[in-house]
Amino acid sequence: MSIVLYIAVMAGVTYLIRMLPFAFFRKKISSVFLRSFLYYIPYAVLSAMTIPAIFYSTGNFYTAAAGTMTALVLSYFRLPLIVVALAAAGAAFLTGLFV
Repeated sequence: MSIVLYIAVMAGVTYLIRMLPFAFFRKKISSVFLRSFLYYIPYAVLSAMTIPAIFYSTGNFYTAAAGTMTALVLSYFRLPLIVVALAAAGAAFLTGLFV
């Protein structure tokens, strides 16, 4: 029974997060500052959730740093996501073999 409650709460929260901006902002937001602030919120939240998970996932700082650096360099050169993910995982794995 508790799983049904958890799913219902998650559905309600997800709906409210998406519905509330439509309810409060009836006209287009004209503030350049507010629009740019709202534009970057998803990237900031994604980074705040992802970066700690990266460094706790391997249990070793050096393997996590090697994978992160590899991912950052390859994504800077705009390589496909699958290439970046596989190379970062490979770099972390290889670093784990030698550290």
